[in-house]
Amino acid sequence: MATAAATAVLMPLRIPSATSRLARCSNLPYLPPRLSTTSIIQVSESRRFSLVPIRASSSEESSTSIDTDEIFTDLKQKWDALENKSTVIVYGGGAIVAVWLSSIIVGAVNSVPLLPKIMELVGLGYTGWFVYRYLLFKSSRKELATDIEALKKKIAGTE
Repeated sequence: MATAAATAVLMPLRIPSATSRLARCSNLPYLPPRLSTTSIIQVSESRRFSLVPIRASSSEESSTSIDTDEIFTDLKQKWDALENKSTVIVYGGGAIVAVWLSSIIVGAVNSVPLLPKIMELVGLGYTGWFVYRYLLFKSSRKELATDIEALKKKIAGTE
């Protein structure tokens, strides 16, 4: 009984009006419908594109065009030049499985409530250390560049 009186004091009696005939979930005030942001974006994009001059070109000399036949022939030549095709297939399959497995692990870690924030802090700390150690000073940038070049040579097998 006391709670009914308290709710009656806190929530005044509302007289039904023409706007309250619509079904509403609670006693929240009526808000007008929101404007769609996609219509605003479309209008601004149409204005932007109307100002840009458009020129059609059928020349095959443009530098941005990609010749798919050239790419496929290059890939076919490289595939035919390989001696151990089964090894490449095994490594490719292993890479796909590794990406899939890491995706599952990241999803599991992300579902633990506090762990993602701790991982973010660890990442930020490591990034700060890396910047301080390798990018802040000129001598350390040169050291990083020589380390990267040595790694490239080691991977390519030219060392």
